Amino acid sequence: MTLPATASIAEQMDDGRLVAPSAEKNMNTLCQVLRDFAPKAGRAIELASGTGQHCVAFAKVCPNLIWVPTDIDDARLASIAIYVSEAQLDNLTLPVKLDASALGWSASTGPLDLIVLVNLLHLITADAARTLIQEVAQALARGGVFLLYGPFKRDGALTSDGDARFHESLITADPKIGYKDDTDILTLVNQSGLAVSEILEMPANNLSFLIRKPE
Repeated sequence: MTLPATASIAEQMDDGRLVAPSAEKNMNTLCQVLRDFAPKAGRAIELASGTGQHCVAFAKVCPNLIWVPTDIDDARLASIAIYVSEAQLDNLTLPVKLDASALGWSASTGPLDLIVLVNLLHLITADAARTLIQEVAQALARGGVFLLYGPFKRDGALTSDGDARFHESLITADPKIGYKDDTDILTLVNQSGLAVSEILEMPANNLSFLIRKPE
């Protein structure tokens, strides 16, 4: 899974860590969602962890979950490892290389109580998004939670000028990617045997889908 150049803007520090302003902007909002909806204990992974900024915050706000950050890109994995090592949290492991859009990754994770994915679906193809959600369904334990966050079309429409510009930049880079529609996500979730329990309106016109695997 190779992301387009427009996918993210992150600055590399002298020590090799990456810093993305967008990660800082949505950090508190995502942590509040986890406070409200995350399982109280168990095993969690973050798919496509990116710079590594989020996983440290998530592990702090959910201290009774064992967190495993993942990514496919070597530079991002190195950055995540720096954040993890600096944080020295007992419930946060070093990152694991994992392609969230690849078929079969769920076989390597064991049953998971929580899976978090932030700002990825608009950067991959519709087929890759379908595979990802199917793999999430396989990886989740019964009663497990999938938090899916990002920008989406609403009933087929882009609802802000900023979203329209960003979507256009994405499909210019790769016509097969771009914003996914919220109704298509609901269909994919249902087809995978999962259920959307809540859809939360988030800042900057984003959505959080709270998705559960039936008991």
